[in-house]
Amino acid sequence: MSHPENLPVPRRRAWRELGFTLLELLVVIAIIGLLAGYVGPKYFGQIGKAEVKEARAQIDALEKALDAYRLDTGHYPTTQQGLSALVTQPSGTTGWTGPYLKKGVPMDPWGRPYQYKSPGDHGDYDVWSYGKDGAPGGAGENADITNW
Repeated sequence: MSHPENLPVPRRRAWRELGFTLLELLVVIAIIGLLAGYVGPKYFGQIGKAEVKEARAQIDALEKALDAYRLDTGHYPTTQQGLSALVTQPSGTTGWTGPYLKKGVPMDPWGRPYQYKSPGDHGDYDVWSYGKDGAPGGAGENADITNW
């Protein structure tokens, strides 16, 4: 039987091996901050561009649905009937074979309804969104997105 004094002493780890130093942690945090400062604005800029592209695609889908409505009924919905005529048959309308949109009339990417006017100022009808700011005019993401 061996005596306790003959047992191997566990290797003691130097304090440096136990974890990271404060300086190392600060360097890592600084690097992460720099990356976030560089990537963040580029990422959020892409979100704005994606919303504008989504609005253009939705307006294109509304145009196709309006054209199908016209082929069936012989006319576009009036401004008073609005885009809801693509989902629910307006009273007194003959030839309607809708709904012309599968999921109903979408809201624009900023949560507001699309604007519709028939007859339009720029064609048979006008469909538009006021953009991110919800106000007429604007530039960049705040610009109006239209079908003309």
